[in-house]
Amino acid sequence: MPAIITDRFRIHNSEQFQEAFSETSGNTMYLGIGRPQAFATSTRADGRTNNEGSDTAPVTPADNLNAQHFPYDDLLACKKIAASDVTFAIPRRNWITGTTYDIYRHDYGDRITGTTTAQTANSGVSNLHDSTFYVLTAARNVYKCLDNDGNTASTVEPTGTSTSVLTTADGYKWKYMYTLTASQQSNFLSTDFMAVATDSTVSSAAVAGAIDIIKIKTAGSGGTNGTHTNIDIRGDGTGGKCSVTVAGNVVTAVTVTTAGTGYTFGTVSNAQIVAAGATSLSGAELDVIIPPQVGHGKNAIEELGGFYVMMNTSLEGTESGNSKDFSVANDFRKITLVRDPQSGGSAASATTLRATKAINLTSVSGTFTVDEEINQASTGAVGKVVEWDSTNSILYYIQTRHNDEGVDANGNQTAFSGTNAVTGQSSSATGTPTTSTSTINSQSFTSGYSASEIDADSGDILYIENRAPITRAADQTENIKLVIEF
Repeated sequence: MPAIITDRFRIHNSEQFQEAFSETSGNTMYLGIGRPQAFATSTRADGRTNNEGSDTAPVTPADNLNAQHFPYDDLLACKKIAASDVTFAIPRRNWITGTTYDIYRHDYGDRITGTTTAQTANSGVSNLHDSTFYVLTAARNVYKCLDNDGNTASTVEPTGTSTSVLTTADGYKWKYMYTLTASQQSNFLSTDFMAVATDSTVSSAAVAGAIDIIKIKTAGSGGTNGTHTNIDIRGDGTGGKCSVTVAGNVVTAVTVTTAGTGYTFGTVSNAQIVAAGATSLSGAELDVIIPPQVGHGKNAIEELGGFYVMMNTSLEGTESGNSKDFSVANDFRKITLVRDPQSGGSAASATTLRATKAINLTSVSGTFTVDEEINQASTGAVGKVVEWDSTNSILYYIQTRHNDEGVDANGNQTAFSGTNAVTGQSSSATGTPTTSTSTINSQSFTSGYSASEIDADSGDILYIENRAPITRAADQTENIKLVIEF
């Protein structure tokens, strides 16, 4: 049974997701970074091969139950995403001279009258929001293309912020939509996407069902030359009028003289043109282009296809001073979006969360090195070093479900505990967990141990991205723009 999910449904979903960041009883979202160890093919404790690709070509994450558990194993830290870090977005399409842009049409995908052929854009697509019908200019203004002068190349960049339709010298007609603010340019403008927002002045000037453009579908023949005026635009709206120019006995131009209001469909027939003075004209067909439901510019998010949500998060060094929430001693290869995680059994609310485990050691001999395996022979615990803080004798580590990262040769995952010595397998460094309970760099240690600040498996993993390693530094900021398409 033929059916579709409409773009309005996609926009509805994007609105619901965006609202989750600001609602009183909304969701709490965290951006997580993880995976300090390299992607590789390894043998699991159960004997099966674990193929993760490589650092240069990591595999695409699978969408299964493991995806709700495994990311917690090598999670390093999380940062809360504030409502101000979120915006609706659309694909970025820069205005480039010499490009033939698609036009806004209300009927892409519909069958052309009398045929089995779908109405398509100049670019060949049959969906408005797949077409290139809007542009971003050098002035960071966004315009919608209403007419492309008969599918010719655009050579004059549109300018200005008038609420009226703008006609450029190359014959294009543009509708100004909004301007990216300095903040939007800084936070929500990437190579491929940009923020979308409604300009209040443009929105206030929008007229529901006002006709701006009528296209010539078939020029006809035999008509009396001249400009024939005061032709009604018929349909369910009122007040619309146009003039039709006939030259060489064919229709060559149509100009809307009064936009009218309230049109959801409209027609101008060959007979109307004849009655206006184009005697003997036959076969002419015109397409009345219907504006968005509430008028051009009323709601830029709906009009331009804002079913994308962009989240912008910056990771600045260690983020929380000396608390080591965001270690700069190791790299990361995985980005996650976590919804409603818990911390210490309660809903997480802190701006940053350390996801590694930590041990405060005493009687240390040698220097632990990042990424090396650590063992506690008396308990069988296995882990991997994320960072060794030699100043405070704190060992940060992770434990995963794989050999050399978290489970012993028999496949058992055991927690580090007690005052049993911890040994680095590459460095041969050793240390004994302290028996004291203390606070070091805002981190609480109970008998030498400090748990992860994010409870494993406590939230929903909404997004996973495997990527090439990113090396961190104390004076470095990583700006992560995550775009979700609905």
